[in-house]
Amino acid sequence: MRLKELRLQRGISQVRLAIDLNMNQNTISRYETGQREADYKTLIQLADYFHVSIDYLLERTDDPTFHP
Repeated sequence: MRLKELRLQRGISQVRLAIDLNMNQNTISRYETGQREADYKTLIQLADYFHVSIDYLLERTDDPTFHP
């Protein structure tokens, strides 16, 4: 998942992201290291937060644009 890449590009700490999404910082860390996988609701939250498609977030495409 591109979570860490997106977070760092925007200069957001794990703590800030966790606060903004009402999550635990350890959960963010585990998503970034691959120790845990996000459920579909969380994937939607993350994609909306970073204004990217879920496919981009999951590295299924290199196009970050969301196409409804």
